[in-house]
Amino acid sequence: MALLAALAGGAGGEAGRQAWATLSELVRRPFRRDGSGDGNSDGDGNRDGDGNTGAPAAGSAEPELVRLAAHPDDAVLARALSTALAVRAAADAEFRAGLVRWHRLAGSLHTGDVHNEISGGTFNSPVLQGRDFSGLSFTTPAPPRVDPGTDSPPTAPD
Repeated sequence: MALLAALAGGAGGEAGRQAWATLSELVRRPFRRDGSGDGNSDGDGNRDGDGNTGAPAAGSAEPELVRLAAHPDDAVLARALSTALAVRAAADAEFRAGLVRWHRLAGSLHTGDVHNEISGGTFNSPVLQGRDFSGLSFTTPAPPRVDPGTDSPPTAPD
């Protein structure tokens, strides 16, 4: 629920916006209640629950998605969307697989605030401030050795 509300509110920057857009696309796909892939369970060729009106199928989670997008700070709407997604996933195997993939990707987004602080001491290495870094490496020379018999570092070689 918190992830849904955060993404609906635009948290996570561009990655968050893309995650929300991907969820919206997933929800707006035809509801395949019977898993046949035609988007309806009565064989009439129309999306169930909408005839030819273009309205979302009952149980599609689209109305809940739209309401949360309009009011992203409403925890009740976030809970309603979460429930609607779970109900649809239980009835539509293809949707469930897409939702699991989406959740894996979107769940890796951390949408909280970042606070970085450096204070005191002397730093002789690169400092990287931000959030959610991965796959980084720094190559820095080893610090100069200090002669244990003195408190001063060695002088530069001649």
